[in-house]
Amino acid sequence: MSEDHDTTPVRFDTKIAVLLREDLQTWQRLNVTAFLVSGLGTEAPEVIGEPYQDADGTGYLPMFRQPVLVFEGSKEILTAAHSRALARSLPRAVFTSDLFATGNDTDNRAAVRAARGADLDIVGLAVYGPRNAVDRVLKGARMHS
Repeated sequence: MSEDHDTTPVRFDTKIAVLLREDLQTWQRLNVTAFLVSGLGTEAPEVIGEPYQDADGTGYLPMFRQPVLVFEGSKEILTAAHSRALARSLPRAVFTSDLFATGNDTDNRAAVRAARGADLDIVGLAVYGPRNAVDRVLKGARMHS
């Protein structure tokens, strides 16, 4: 059974982006990215697509309906991006350096709560919103390579 699929590239009006601090180790980049994007679907359920199913009928969890773009930048770029995301009231998630030393959700939230927003040592930031607004938040960052 064959289905017709439109192969025209989709240009979304919104963007999902993760900004990582450039000095993270590879395992940290992967861990931070996974943690950050896990929160977006709860705050912005429209980012989640339909469940998947293979030809055998085995079901799989739904995933984001659009790509997640990963960027990197200096500590200063992350601090500025955090401020811009807050000013634009965009859905966002943060990962601070303190979270590498915790082992559970309760301790993670306590570590973030212990610092004022301006004092957070942010190593990762996920943001979702209108494409132009997210682009402004990411000013100065470069695509992760």
